[in-house]
Parts: sequence; C-alpha cells; structure tokens
Amino acid sequence: MGSAIGLRKVEDSAPALVSLYKSAGATLRRHGLDGARAAVYLVVDYSGSMRPYYKDGSVQALADRVLGLSAHLDDDGIVPTVFFSTDVDAVTDISLDHHHGRVDEIVAGLGHMGKTSYHLAMDAVIDHYVERADRADRADGGSTAPALVVFQTDGGPVNKLAAERYLCKAAKLPLFWQFVGFGDPASKQFDYLRRLDELAVPARRPVDNAGFFHAGEDPSAVPDDELYDRLVGEFPAWLAAARDAGIVAPAGG
Repeated sequence: MGSAIGLRKVEDSAPALVSLYKSAGATLRRHGLDGARAAVYLVVDYSGSMRPYYKDGSVQALADRVLGLSAHLDDDGIVPTVFFSTDVDAVTDISLDHHHGRVDEIVAGLGHMGKTSYHLAMDAVIDHYVERADRADRADGGSTAPALVVFQTDGGPVNKLAAERYLCKAAKLPLFWQFVGFGDPASKQFDYLRRLDELAVPARRPVDNAGFFHAGEDPSAVPDDELYDRLVGEFPAWLAAARDAGIVAPAGG
C-alpha cells in the first residue's frame, strides 16, 4: 500500500506542491510510515503577534507543506484547518486543488486578531474528528484512521489549565498533537509547550499524545526534509503506544 494520493494526481491538481510531496514521502519512508493512513489537521494561530508571519507567507508555506504530507496519508486531498485566537475564528479547508493564496483568502474574511485560546482550537479539532468518525462508521462500519494534528502557535495559551485538560482529554482519542513554534526560540512563551510535551504518562494521560519543536523566527527557511522529519518524528512511537492501549485499531484491523 503506497501513498493515499498518487504523484500523477498531485502533478495534475497541485503542480507547485510536487517537490513537497516527494520530500514528505521520503521522510515517511525513513520513519517506517510508508503506506500509513491518517487524517491530517492544521491549526494556525491568528493572534495579533502572528501578523508578520501572515504577511511574509510563512503561514501559507506551512499550509502547503502540510498538504504535501497529507497527500500521502489521506486520500481526500483536503486538510481541515482551524484558525484560532481569543475564539475559534474559522473552521475551514485547504485543498490540493485550491491551495494557492488560500490563507490570504481565509484571513480576508476574519475579524480582529486576538489572543491564544489553545483549548478552544483543540475542542474544534476534537469535534470535527468525532463527527468525521461518526460519518465513517455509518458509511461502512470500518475503523477510523488516527489523526496527526499540526498545531502552530507563536506563544503560550491564555488558559494553561484548560489547554492541559483538553490535551489529557484528547489522549483517549486517536489524535496526535504536533505543536510547532514560530518566533524567538529563547522566548519564555514556549516554556509551557515544553512542559505540555512532557506531561506524565500514565498519571496524567494514557499515552504521550503530543510533541513540540521550534521552527524559529524564519519558519519558511527550515528545509523541507527537516520540517517533515520534525512533523512526523514522534508519530510512530505514539501510534505504537496508542495501539497497545486500544486507542488506535491494530494495524490491518
């Protein structure tokens, strides 16, 4: 079983993403994930301090890279995307055949850039995933694919306890949260995410369902293979632990 979407379809629907698709495929093979299936989500920070990263194209570049990865793992060519700040600003899609300029298009319809309510964004992803799983169960009764959630932010949450509570709640679901920091790596803003990444197992959550890495002040300059390596590096260990815990169906099951 190879990629969910073949190279030819990517060439036809999103030629600008072909190199990303190839780089993502090479990374998945290195991590033993060739042929793996997973829903892929993108969560992006729409707080006021993110303005430069929207203006310089860093958010669009991340969306394109996530699409290149998703094409290997999910066959619909669509990445459900949550924009969040003080509230959830949008729950929408970015797709292979409609990715160019899509971030600017979405942001043009959003309001004031607020603060960072992680837990509300996490709740929106959980709701979307559960609804999708229910539809899949009704359609064919099959097991639902696990999900990789790429959660980008440039600062800590306004409510730390709520974010921690939602991460622990989500640990019982087939969701892995890969947090990605934009900005100064030395900023104390990211201390919380480092602690969140290290929450005790099983005292606080049944499996380690989160990872964190920092993409720096110029995220678009991170080489594609390095970014993909960081995006999926912890995913195989989580998959194994989640299968052992009965959170994810056994391979082939």
